[in-house]
Amino acid sequence: MSTFGSKRIVVGAHYGLRDWLAQRITAVLMALFTVVLLAQVLMPGELGYDRWAAIFSTQWMKLLTFVTILALAYHAWVGVRDIWMDYVKPVGVRLTLQVFTIVWLVGCAGWAIQVLWRL
Repeated sequence: MSTFGSKRIVVGAHYGLRDWLAQRITAVLMALFTVVLLAQVLMPGELGYDRWAAIFSTQWMKLLTFVTILALAYHAWVGVRDIWMDYVKPVGVRLTLQVFTIVWLVGCAGWAIQVLWRL
């Protein structure tokens, strides 16, 4: 047995690069959506319900919005999950918070998609 070198205690879920990359990809998708939406909104004309409905009535915009909703939910999940893992030490409390977060995010995403397909 060696008596030199550091003994590193490895803790956590070790998502590392995968989560870092997921955060960047979802952020790029959300930024793309923001640019497209701003381009639509800044077009000349009155900005009312009819215009908003027209923006989201095309199939490509519905698809982009759907993907953005999913990206936002996943982006939020990765961030909040990391907060729970880093700062909430009791396992039962952390698990409860993670389950609540998943339920909340799925509910919000489901509601947003339902609103999107109603237009």
